[in-house]
Amino acid sequence: MKLKIRSDIYENLMMAFGTLRANKLRSSLTVVGVVIGVWTVMAIASIISGIDEAVKKAIESFGTRSIIISKYDPGIRVGRRSREERMRKDLTYEDAMALRALPSIETSVPFLDITNNFFGAKLNVSANGKTSTAVRLQGTLPDYERAGVMVIGEGRWFSQFENDTNQDVCTIGSSVAENFFPYQSPVGQTISIGGNDFRVIGVFEPREQLGGGGSGSNDQNNVIYIPYNVAHKLKPDASQVTILAIAQAGHMDEALDQVTDMLRVRRGVSFKEPNDFGISTAESIISQFRSITAGVAVAMVAISSVGLMVGGIGVMNIMLVSVTERTREIGTRKAIGARRKDILWQFLIEAATLTGTGGLVGLLLGWVTTLLIRLFVPSYVPLWAPVMGFAASVGIGLIFGLWPAWKAARLDPIEALRYE
Repeated sequence: MKLKIRSDIYENLMMAFGTLRANKLRSSLTVVGVVIGVWTVMAIASIISGIDEAVKKAIESFGTRSIIISKYDPGIRVGRRSREERMRKDLTYEDAMALRALPSIETSVPFLDITNNFFGAKLNVSANGKTSTAVRLQGTLPDYERAGVMVIGEGRWFSQFENDTNQDVCTIGSSVAENFFPYQSPVGQTISIGGNDFRVIGVFEPREQLGGGGSGSNDQNNVIYIPYNVAHKLKPDASQVTILAIAQAGHMDEALDQVTDMLRVRRGVSFKEPNDFGISTAESIISQFRSITAGVAVAMVAISSVGLMVGGIGVMNIMLVSVTERTREIGTRKAIGARRKDILWQFLIEAATLTGTGGLVGLLLGWVTTLLIRLFVPSYVPLWAPVMGFAASVGIGLIFGLWPAWKAARLDPIEALRYE
């Protein structure tokens, strides 16, 4: 019995491919919508998956135990910040030191951003005849090395003694090293920051780039770290402090609660008021980003569905025409013993083969598109994309081919044989 079913399916597939070969142009035009729909699924899925993976790696490079605290609420924002956010008090060095007393916190370090200030005054960075205002400048403490976010590739991190005595030393990112010291080791060289000469004592290894990276201040390797107090001396009016707290292993939830409670007390936030600071972790940032990409994925499904629907309508139309053209063939098959379900399956398989072939063409175009996209942004094809694309193309054929197949199966054999 199983052999007979397999034989019938094989026979119907061969008949379906024979029909496609006999009507190449008509079949090709019919499945254009299916090709576009599947190609859209592949292309957009590859972009979303690639960017998602890049963002995940970049954020996780900050450490799974890292808690990032800032003046503003985390997340992507369109337009200006609310007045309440703009009026918030700045975080302070003392806030970072206070968090170290929490039992669930391993360490806590402040970052003073002196790259720019409200009035737009920037500190020039120069060496070997080159000058830039795009380098990110951060003042922090030696304890930042313990966080494991930035890894020293050459040289060393500045010491507690160098920090306490306000020595002009710095550790630079890999992009700074390439831009200012392309043909020599930066360690031991001098780099000017805001007119002050700093001795380079270390170079970081290249790190994952958020969203594929960028240039200038968007390049996360285009950064220089200097002792906190030295940074404050360079730009006394700088007040943009961010805090990185590292939770004890296995105590992330407890650490988040304790950090939140302590900062609310220190900043005088009453019981009924919301936090007047932003707090985030690698997990929360990734979740927020994925909520955005989920919306894009829904749009992707909607766009591809239009193409698949157009293709499905085309398949139904061409199959109805095919039933009319092959009325005598249907009558002959019924006359020699073909049952209704045999005719039904014949036309269903033909419709599914038609759209499935279009789906395979769409997958091929989508794969080529992914290789081209990879030249500009991170991209890869997740397994579900081609599987879903091909399954959808075959499903469209079965759904939209059902009515023509049912119409063919219900033809009266005598009337069919008389059809001219």
